Amino acid sequence: MVRDNFEASIVSLKEEVIKMMESVEELVIKSVDSLTSKDVNLAREVIRLDDNIDQLLESIEEKTVELIALQQPMAKHLRIIFSISKIITDLERVGDFCVNISKETIKIGNEPHIKPLVDIPKMRDIILGMLQNSKTSFINEDAGLAYRVGREDELIDNLYKDIYTEILMMIHSDSRNINQGTKLLFVGRYLERMADHITNICERIIYIVDGDKVEIN
Repeated sequence: MVRDNFEASIVSLKEEVIKMMESVEELVIKSVDSLTSKDVNLAREVIRLDDNIDQLLESIEEKTVELIALQQPMAKHLRIIFSISKIITDLERVGDFCVNISKETIKIGNEPHIKPLVDIPKMRDIILGMLQNSKTSFINEDAGLAYRVGREDELIDNLYKDIYTEILMMIHSDSRNINQGTKLLFVGRYLERMADHITNICERIIYIVDGDKVEIN
């Protein structure tokens, strides 16, 4: 009976992580949408919604501590609990970067964009795919999928380099682009960092499944 309760607790814990992943996906969508549509109200909504991510983090952290203290998990279960505590920290950081993007959106306000926003939505779409597939790999304990998702970080790095080069050239050619150009560089950097954290999540999933500590990139 004790083991059955423990298994049920692990299932419940994983369900909360999945809920957190889905909440973060929503923030990624809304934060970039707020930028592309210059929707300051949507940006403010992202900042408010991030509180839900923080609350989920605290709830899951408390449950992991309780499980370790009361159930004395062994082997794979201990790996799961340890990895979950790391995964939720990375998810919380992704949420923080969504907030940062929203703050840049609020600063830009209704200014016309200095360039068509093409690469930033591309980065967003890749990151969403990474989040969704990392969730699938977590649910199915699919280490192969987790590894493939982590490798997509290279696509994000390349897009960020393109954004960085293009905006620096625009700033160099016209000093009036400095203010907004700097903000867009920050947005690109925040998206690039999101992908790094999702890669960390994939490494934790591989550790859950195989017990191997790997660095994907």
